[in-house]
Amino acid sequence: MNEKNHYIKQLCNEDGVIGALAIDQRGALKKMITKFKGSEAEDAEIIAFKEIVSSQLTKYASSILLDPEYGLPAADVRAENAGLLLAYEKTGYDASTPGRLPDLLSIWSVKRLKAAGADACKFLLYYDVDESEEINDQKHAFIERIGSECQAENLPFFLELVSYDATIADATSKEYAIKKPHKVIEMMKEFSNPRYGVDVLKVEVPVNMNFVKGYASGEVIHTKAEAANFFKEQSEATDLPFIFLSAGVKAELFQETLRFAKEAGSTFNGVLCGRATWADGVESYITEGKEAAIAWMNTQGRKNIEELNAVLKETATPVAELAATLS
Repeated sequence: MNEKNHYIKQLCNEDGVIGALAIDQRGALKKMITKFKGSEAEDAEIIAFKEIVSSQLTKYASSILLDPEYGLPAADVRAENAGLLLAYEKTGYDASTPGRLPDLLSIWSVKRLKAAGADACKFLLYYDVDESEEINDQKHAFIERIGSECQAENLPFFLELVSYDATIADATSKEYAIKKPHKVIEMMKEFSNPRYGVDVLKVEVPVNMNFVKGYASGEVIHTKAEAANFFKEQSEATDLPFIFLSAGVKAELFQETLRFAKEAGSTFNGVLCGRATWADGVESYITEGKEAAIAWMNTQGRKNIEELNAVLKETATPVAELAATLS
């Protein structure tokens, strides 16, 4: 078994599926804490919340994704069975410059992430397939560099792709939902090219389920059959293992979406699920304190993750079946 496959195995459960917990949020978590606190979140609160999530929930996850800025204390208290992914990107992007250009944490490298105990490097890229070649070429070169770094260290490279449209401000809008399948599927094709050195893609589902017949509370833009075709097309767009991100949707809708994906013929290999698992625990933590947050994690948080694990058992394809495709 090559070294990368060994690391990938560390990130999977006993079924060979990635059932990972994501709490590498920085800016988003800061905003959530600030909202309930009514004043600016402090670094110590962010660090402590990540520790609570990690210590309580990694017993039920195959691995955890953390950031090296606030998350290393949480990595130290994770369950023994849980693998570790570390994020390499700076949080957010500079909105004053067009293109949502990526940036790295300046005092980190893949070598350093590996030395800190990472079983994989994760990098988040915002990508609009229809943006100018000048912008996208910068992004292509950027990902090639990270791929080369990961290759040199024999560390798996998880690329998280978040689609957008430079001309549409609201990614939850009907206008964007119409374009989303094209955006998601085409960017997966691009970054499946071996030149990028990506080992696993972390991606959005190809449709906004809130506009799919049977799931929509308002306007419908896709029938179930159309949505199913997009899931199948997405799955066929890559030879790489790929996992779904939860994009902050409620736990129940995310689970229903995974069942829908399986029925559509998607061969996704697991999830990296963040806010859908732990988001509602932030309120307990800020308004009632650490013990209340721990109690929430061990009741509702655990329920969210165990229900998700049960769905993964029925729906996800083991990564081991695709091990030959790993670079």
